[in-house]
Amino acid sequence: MFQEITEEVFRASPQSNPRQLNYGVAVSDVDNDGQLEIIVAGYDGPNLVLKYDKEEGQLVNIAIDDPRSPFYALRDDKGHAIGVCACDVDGDGKEEIYFLNTNDAYYGLATYSDKLFKFRNGRYVDILSDEVNENIASFFAGRSVACVDRKGTGRYAIYLANYANGRIGAHSLIEMDESRSNVSKGMIALRNVAEEAGVEKLTGGRGVTVGPILSKDGRSDIFCDNEHGPNFLFKNNGNGKYTDVAAECGVSDAYQHGRGVMLSDFDGDGKLDIVYGNWNGSHRVFLQTEDDEGRPRFRNIATDEFAEASPIRTVIAADFNNDGNLEILLNNIAYRGPAPNRLFQVVHGINGQDPSIKEINIGDALEPYGRGTGGAVTDFDGDGRLELIISHGESAEQPLSVFRLHPDEDLYQYGWLRVYVLSRQGAPARGAKVTLHTTKRKHSRVIDCGSGYLCQMEPVAHFGLKSDKPTRLEILWPDTTYKSLELDSSNINTVMTINHPGSHAEPAASDSSAAKN
Repeated sequence: MFQEITEEVFRASPQSNPRQLNYGVAVSDVDNDGQLEIIVAGYDGPNLVLKYDKEEGQLVNIAIDDPRSPFYALRDDKGHAIGVCACDVDGDGKEEIYFLNTNDAYYGLATYSDKLFKFRNGRYVDILSDEVNENIASFFAGRSVACVDRKGTGRYAIYLANYANGRIGAHSLIEMDESRSNVSKGMIALRNVAEEAGVEKLTGGRGVTVGPILSKDGRSDIFCDNEHGPNFLFKNNGNGKYTDVAAECGVSDAYQHGRGVMLSDFDGDGKLDIVYGNWNGSHRVFLQTEDDEGRPRFRNIATDEFAEASPIRTVIAADFNNDGNLEILLNNIAYRGPAPNRLFQVVHGINGQDPSIKEINIGDALEPYGRGTGGAVTDFDGDGRLELIISHGESAEQPLSVFRLHPDEDLYQYGWLRVYVLSRQGAPARGAKVTLHTTKRKHSRVIDCGSGYLCQMEPVAHFGLKSDKPTRLEILWPDTTYKSLELDSSNINTVMTINHPGSHAEPAASDSSAAKN
């Protein structure tokens, strides 16, 4: 499947890929030029912001060691960052960047605050350091981070899956306090609303992911695969509050140790399924179904081969070869001998049968001695095929690895469609559900809020088509807004941007013409 291109894309700037301990990886438009950048959480070195130079075919770190740079503060050398995510916290149409710092604390209290960077007065600054937020900055030992638009306002909260020590270190939910903020002046007051929202839980937090898992109206639910305790599946009650329904839905998995997690629709029924890895335990593929009374239930369909225990970190589900089927990447950390990465293809069943899960040749991304800690996908070169970025660290300093689809002629002929969905304010509508209907089947994706493990994928719904043709696109926003567009063959191999119907950017033309660009 994969061909390594690390040396190729860092040839002109090898210093942009230092040998250091790295963890989480996220994708966002950091410099607000319309192009996505790759953000890497550096643990024993600076955080990185990698921008792709299309003319040179190179990745270059723009968070340089120069105080005059607008991106200098993002480096945060002292932070010991492990997790990272981006989203529009204040509703100004631009994403802020949250770095989860541990400063060597395994659980309970850490000694160095997390950072929430906002672009203000021409440069990124940490708004958690503002006086108004001095009692909000998290000093808990977090394990994952994600974004949640819990009320459908387009202003996102930061969900922190903390690792508790006794009664210290409950899960947190940090969002803007509108009554004390002045967005026009860049002054953002924050508050922890975890108790109010019903998610202030004490556990060994690990992975977290967000999307309309159970909410048919598009509201964002939250799933956490925990360690030393049952998982959480927080259903959005529609009023900004959540109820944990993991046990009744069959995903509590209480005696495992969760790590990487992601949402996707593996059987094409429009319901979101959950895949995650358990540390040296049985990995899961939970298919969402319904009981006789129409209540949501999950059933584990992982094969023995897929479930085989490994020192798992990141889990990513995507269509890497554009053949219309999803692949699942299991990224392991070689901490006691070799621990190769694995790749599985999920093929739709016929006549109502479960999808099949089979291991396929991962190619150069095998990395048997890779100390994998994080990873993300994005199409940084704009060819319609996803690149894979894997970070390494914890027990050995290693540079990033970058992979592209193996240059097989047949695979490169497969069609694709990429969809950006924007909030009312014009930022990525993280948590929105995007469903593509084709002549053969339908495919559902979520604009990623946080997944993998410590990571966040690109804010794009990527669909492989092979030789199939798109017929209709449906978008469901976290504020329950719905939009449908008719598609045809002209949409193959294109990038579409879908504006929120209530945004000022939405033209008066028909849905179909307004969405193409």
